[in-house]
Amino acid sequence: MSIQSHLTELERKHRALEREIEAERISPGGDDLRITELKRRKLSLKEEIAKLRETTH
Repeated sequence: MSIQSHLTELERKHRALEREIEAERISPGGDDLRITELKRRKLSLKEEIAKLRETTH
């Protein structure tokens, strides 16, 4: 897998997590612990994306 395709996949996952967080947040029975875990995963992806972008520029 090329760096660019890996970066694209990470960005896709990041957007998917963002949608999942929003859905959980507006859900009447939204789980705060789940939202926190999703946010941690999203942040981890964001950091990985930033590192990859640094190496490609």
